[in-house]
Amino acid sequence: MVVISVLNLIVVLVVVAIIAIPIVKILRQAGYSGWWTILWFVPLVNLVVLWVFAFSRWPAVRRAQTT
Repeated sequence: MVVISVLNLIVVLVVVAIIAIPIVKILRQAGYSGWWTILWFVPLVNLVVLWVFAFSRWPAVRRAQTT
């Protein structure tokens, strides 16, 4: 039986926040929803998402070019 202590839970939540907050800010500035951050915590899917975002045209860039 695995026992998760309160300290372990706090450490995990702090690490997730340290990773998630900058990702959400970057995605919002790029014009994407912050909910895409969830995919960054799925193994292998995060690599695919990274490559898709790296080589796709960002909505914020498209909006800037049309105005």
